[in-house]
Amino acid sequence: MTDTTATAAVFAVHSPATGEPIAEHTVAGPEEVSRAVERARTVQAGWAALPAARRRDHLLRWKKALATELDAVAAVIAEETGKPAGDAALEVVLTLEHLAWAARNAGRVLRRRKVGTGLFTVHQRASLVHRPLGVVGVIGPWNYPLYTPMGSIGYALAAGNAVVFKPSELTPGTGVLLARLFDGAVPEHAGLLTTVTGPASTGDALARSGVDKLAFTGSPGTARKVMEVCARTLTPFLAECGGKDAVIVTADADLDAAADAIVWGALSNAGQTCAGVERVYAVREVHTALCERVVERAGALRPGTGADSPYGPMTLPAQLAVVERHVSGAVGRGARALLGGPASVRAPFVSPVVLTGVPEDAEAMTEETFGPVVVINPVADVDEAVARANASRYALGAAVFCGGGRAGAEIAARLRAGAVSVNSVLGFAAVPALPFGGSRESGFGRIHGEEGLRAFSSVQSMTVQRFTPPLSLTSFTAPAAARERAVRLARSLHRRR
Repeated sequence: MTDTTATAAVFAVHSPATGEPIAEHTVAGPEEVSRAVERARTVQAGWAALPAARRRDHLLRWKKALATELDAVAAVIAEETGKPAGDAALEVVLTLEHLAWAARNAGRVLRRRKVGTGLFTVHQRASLVHRPLGVVGVIGPWNYPLYTPMGSIGYALAAGNAVVFKPSELTPGTGVLLARLFDGAVPEHAGLLTTVTGPASTGDALARSGVDKLAFTGSPGTARKVMEVCARTLTPFLAECGGKDAVIVTADADLDAAADAIVWGALSNAGQTCAGVERVYAVREVHTALCERVVERAGALRPGTGADSPYGPMTLPAQLAVVERHVSGAVGRGARALLGGPASVRAPFVSPVVLTGVPEDAEAMTEETFGPVVVINPVADVDEAVARANASRYALGAAVFCGGGRAGAEIAARLRAGAVSVNSVLGFAAVPALPFGGSRESGFGRIHGEEGLRAFSSVQSMTVQRFTPPLSLTSFTAPAAARERAVRLARSLHRRR
C-alpha cells in the first residue's frame, strides 16, 4: 500500500525525453516512514503465520494482476525512464518470471530440514529452519525500476516478510503502482508491501527506521553512506552497486554472434545497465574483424522516442556529463573513436560510441560509464584478457565468446565476476534459479534463486533430545574418568579417519 499521509512537501517527476512534468508525489519524511514500517510489521505477523502454500497462492494472484496490467505497468516504466515501450514490457515479463519462481519455490527452499548429528550427540535430533526476518526495506534504482527491486521485494515477500519500498525519485510511479496492484490482488494482507516516495532523505529515514534488513541498489558511494547508517543499529545490509562488465572474445569465437551480443549488451537501455557490456577484450588476430562488425551494427542505431527506436534518452540528466567526460578523456589520451565520439552526447540522447586503444587506467575503463559506450581493446591471448577483466574494482557480471562451450566455461571459471554468460550476454538475468550479485565495488549479498530466498530469512537451529545418554558430557556430574575415556575415544577415532 502506498503511504498517503498528508504532507506539505511534494516533488515533481519529469520526462527524461522532454523535461516536461509527468506527476507529483509526496515526500515521505521520518514520521511517515516510521508509520509505514510499523504498519508493515503488524501486517507481517499474519503473513508469516500463513502456511507457505497460502503465501504462494497470494503471490501468484499478485503475479496474475501484474500480467493482466502489463501494458499499464510498462507504460509507467517507459514514461518515467524514457526507455522504449517494448523494453519496458520485457522488463515486466522478466519480473513475472522471477516472482513466479520465488512464490513456487519458497516453501521447498525454506522448510524445516533434518541434519545429521555427531558421535557424542546421537541422542539428539537436529534440524534447522529459515524464518522470516520481519520487515525488509528496499531502496530501488531508476534504470530498471521494476525488475531490479523486485529481486528483493518478491523474494522477501515469498520468505514471509513485509516490505517497505523506496523507489528512486526519478521513477516513483512504478513503485506506487506496484504496491497498489498488490493491495488489489491480496486485500486481506493490504499494507504488506508499502511504497514510500521521496528523495535521498526518504531513503535515509528508511535506513534509520528499524527495518530488519535493508536491500540497496545504487552507486558504491551512496551504498557506503547508507551502510554507515545501518551499521549504527547493526541492520543487515545487501548492496548491489553496479559494474564494469567485461566480455572476452577468443580467436575461434563466432564474431557475428559476439558483435550482435556486444552491441545489445552495451547499448540497450541507453547503456544504463549495471551488468551491461562496457569493456571488451578481443585477442589480437580477431580484434579488427570484431570492431568492424560492432561498428556496422551500432552505427545503424539511432536513439529516439519513437516506438521503433532501439533505445531512448538518458534517464538521469547528470549522467550525460559522465559519459562525455569518459569519452573525451579516452580520446584525449590516444584512444581511437571507431564510431561517434564526444559529439555523440546531445542531450537528452547519446548516440552509440565505440572506442579502441583506451588506456587501462582511463576513466572509461575504470569507472562505470553507464551510457551507450563500449571499449574494444586488443589483447595478446586469453590469459591477458582474463587478467585485464579481473583487474577492475568491480566484479558483477561478464561474458565469454569462444568456439566451444566447455572451453568457454573454463575461461568463465577464471573470472571473478558474480555471474558469467558463455556465448551470450546477460544470459543469467532471465534464469530465476540463479543468484545474482557481485563483490568488490559491485557490492555483496545475493538476490534471486535459493540464495535470494535465504538472504531474506534467518536460520534457527534446533536440537531435541531423543533419550537420556548414558554419559552426559554437558553436566558437572559426569565423572572425570568417564570424560577422559570419551576424549581418548574421540582422539583415536579422528586419528584413523
